[in-house]
Amino acid sequence: MPKQEPSVPESTAAEPELPPNQMEVFQDVLRTLEQHRLPCAVSGAFALRHHTEIWRTTKDLDIFLTADAASRALDLLCDAGFQCEVCDPVWLAKAHRDGFFVDLITGMSNATLRVRESWIARSLPALVVGVPTRILAAEELLASKLFVTRRERFDGADIAHIVYATRGKLDWNRILELAGPDWEILLWALLFFRYAYPAQCRYVPLLVWAELINGLMSGLVNQDPAARFRGSLLDDKMFAIDVKDWGLDDLLTEYRTSLVDKILWSPGPRKLEGAA
Repeated sequence: MPKQEPSVPESTAAEPELPPNQMEVFQDVLRTLEQHRLPCAVSGAFALRHHTEIWRTTKDLDIFLTADAASRALDLLCDAGFQCEVCDPVWLAKAHRDGFFVDLITGMSNATLRVRESWIARSLPALVVGVPTRILAAEELLASKLFVTRRERFDGADIAHIVYATRGKLDWNRILELAGPDWEILLWALLFFRYAYPAQCRYVPLLVWAELINGLMSGLVNQDPAARFRGSLLDDKMFAIDVKDWGLDDLLTEYRTSLVDKILWSPGPRKLEGAA
């Protein structure tokens, strides 16, 4: 029999029904963080819904926060009865209960983009699973998806939907600032949008197109022979042969190793409630 490809859920406007226990986990995490006024913002499927009206079945709740705030959040959630762990100090921690979990995210796994206080300051008030909280602004949500380019997970359609659903009414200077030296990835994402929505390419201002394309043309005309290989930042598995067998640069390891603001947290003994 031919091998069947794993099914991919279709995009939809229909709200998924979460199991009651999962809903309670999400609500309790958000209430705990809101009660202690910990600066954070919801991202992932709930933020995508907020900005595009697209619902996507989700197994977790993504919360974006700085690395320092993540350490404090883990303490608070441990005290609230959650089982917590740091999965990857570069970008990811989790809080578990009843078989469900919440992701605490501090940046991209390739260490190119970090959650800063400005991300939280620019977030928007929203109601998530019935709890008043905050949600990532569209610009930060778009930026957070730029490097999700793996074979098994690609967020290009999400970026296209953000641009389309907002009719391009975005702070494009902020988006360019967030993309920074990785502006080619932004250009790639916008070309993907242009291909999908050729009649709506005006949603991206001409000045943005001009800046990105002029940068591309300048790089093509004035090619830098010392420019470093960046494939591992896109997908370390698909570009493994380049690094391991062909001796090209391993920027992924360099970026991750040199990162300063990692999640610094360990469980440690917890003080029991009512103890002296």
